[in-house]
Amino acid sequence: MSTQQKLMTNWRWWLCSLLFVATTINYLDRQVLSLTYEEFIKPTFHWTDADYGNITGFFSIFYAIACLFAGKFVDWMGTKKGYLIAIFVWSLGACLHAACGVVTMYVEGYSTMDAMRMETAATAISGIAATGVWLFLLCRGILALGEAGNFPAAIKVTAEYFPKKDRAFATSLFNAGASVGALAAPLCIPSLAKAYGWEMAFIIIGALGFIWMFFWQFMYDKPERSSHVDEAELQYIHQDDIDLSAKDEYAPVISIWKAMSFRQTWAFIVGKFFTDGVWWFFLFWAPSYFQNQFGYKASEGIGMALIFTLYAIVTVVSIWGGYLPKVFVEKRGMEPYSGRMRAMLLFAFFPLAALLAQPLGVHFNSAWWPAILIGLAGAGHQAWSANLFSTVGDMFPKSTIATITGIGAMAGGVGSLIIQKCAGNLFTYAEQAGEAFSFMGFTGKPAGYAVMFCFCGIAYVLAWVIMKGLVPKHKPIVI
Repeated sequence: MSTQQKLMTNWRWWLCSLLFVATTINYLDRQVLSLTYEEFIKPTFHWTDADYGNITGFFSIFYAIACLFAGKFVDWMGTKKGYLIAIFVWSLGACLHAACGVVTMYVEGYSTMDAMRMETAATAISGIAATGVWLFLLCRGILALGEAGNFPAAIKVTAEYFPKKDRAFATSLFNAGASVGALAAPLCIPSLAKAYGWEMAFIIIGALGFIWMFFWQFMYDKPERSSHVDEAELQYIHQDDIDLSAKDEYAPVISIWKAMSFRQTWAFIVGKFFTDGVWWFFLFWAPSYFQNQFGYKASEGIGMALIFTLYAIVTVVSIWGGYLPKVFVEKRGMEPYSGRMRAMLLFAFFPLAALLAQPLGVHFNSAWWPAILIGLAGAGHQAWSANLFSTVGDMFPKSTIATITGIGAMAGGVGSLIIQKCAGNLFTYAEQAGEAFSFMGFTGKPAGYAVMFCFCGIAYVLAWVIMKGLVPKHKPIVI
């Protein structure tokens, strides 16, 4: 080991840990609704799956629109302030969900929540459902506005603190927070909702973001100004820069319209549009799927175990997603973008496992088959996502990374809106149609699940082929 390696500080990994925690909180806040919907919120507001699909779908479009500007906001405001504002807004939005039930109760003229829940008149039920939907849409909009800043800011930090060869691995580590958040959620959120009410679940989980803000305020600064980064680490961070006095982070910030003129931007857009909605579909609908298809509630032991197993597979397998390109680059001498695209092709095959989830689950009458297979599909997504984010740093200067990331996140949100709306309406229609609706030998709502799993399975291979056609080899943008 060289003297430089012995003396090098490792502050970049402490910041990566902080990004991991922020992403974990991000996904915990996002997951509260899906884990309380079927058992607690749906009967309270008399919602249908179409109502739930509208809420999750419009959350996606709110998120998409916010992402378009969040990246520009972070580039303009700076990483430190931009991240602080983002997590404050989404934590506030998360906590505000708790007020939706009480406000609906007063607006609709009920004295207690139980009275509202026990309502049977069709006209009154319609009013309760509509008021609840609009209130949740408002809160989801605030949540989406803040959460849109997480990935643009986190990817910008990764580009600031890691050389290109390490970025996919660092991204996979902090991006594992999405899996860990989804992993921890079924263990704590249903229990909180059962013990203290679904409202307190939103408040307790939402408050975690305010705690994170304290650590970010005192731990983050640009590497050149950080007292925790020594010269050896600074040189390691900037090893890709030919001239350290003119690093590309000081290059001009390009406009959104200018960014849209590059094929590299469109390759990133395609990768996000086709695949983000798949992950959000699993995130928002898996708890409901296990209850409707197999009868396991998220607040019961077996329901918790199924969701925990699913995301345990995602967490363990996906971490290696960022390490694989590093092997291609260092062991095989590949250029970073080429190594990343090869790794993404391998991970694009993982979601094909979802094609077997419904057939094997029904054939063996066991929810464990879907849990394992969806877990493998989710692991493929997270590994894919870590590398996809890193392609932005491969091709664009640091000054524009948050902007490009925000554009891609917007595309992912639009894709998710389409999937969520289709899923909610499909499930409601399939349930009402019964045996009149069939697919792959299934009828009714199970046929609807089979349709959605089929799309989720093939989305990644399709996205990779289009991306490769747009940017067949590494071609960085020079501004």
